[in-house]
Amino acid sequence: MGLNNIIKAFLPKDKVFYALFEQVVANLQEMGNTFRSAIEEKDYTKRMQLLKSLEDGEHKNDELTHEIFIELGQNFITPFDREDIHQLAMGLDDVADYILASSKKIILYNVEEMDEFMLQMAVIVQEGINALKIAVMELRNMKRLREITKACVDINEVENKADDLLDKGISRLFSENIPVIDLIKLKDIYQDMEVITDKCENAADVIESIIIKYA
Repeated sequence: MGLNNIIKAFLPKDKVFYALFEQVVANLQEMGNTFRSAIEEKDYTKRMQLLKSLEDGEHKNDELTHEIFIELGQNFITPFDREDIHQLAMGLDDVADYILASSKKIILYNVEEMDEFMLQMAVIVQEGINALKIAVMELRNMKRLREITKACVDINEVENKADDLLDKGISRLFSENIPVIDLIKLKDIYQDMEVITDKCENAADVIESIIIKYA
């Protein structure tokens, strides 16, 4: 029996979901940290290795999401609405998916130099994921509503910053003398990186819905 199964066996059935969600956001935080490290890495080979390692994090997230769905199918007792559990699990999984999508495009398009947009967006993505982790970790007891609400507000602000940065990044691409093929590649990467923050905001919206219902 694996460690996760041993832990789950001794947890009240409704508490299993909290443990799984906490593992998901811990994994997302690790992915966010690795993603930023990769973008800031000046050595091309090391950067590619870091970006490729994110596939393991995405697979781990898939496995945890699958566990949540299994528990949802087996347990009648849940800490909040089954639909909210499903939507939160999917929202968090989308964050991991778009981190990997951004990483894969940098690899597939063989982008050798990380520009200022990517450097700034990696920081913003990390901020959004860190705030998302705070919000999810506080769901277990819902006694610190101010912290949950502040984290959700922070995520919304992060998404707004990412929108603004995307507008500036695309404007720069079209104002400079960049070869068309490079412009298309960079625009595609920029948009996927910004979507990560959109997915953080979507997950935060679910969390806000939960605390309105149950706080």
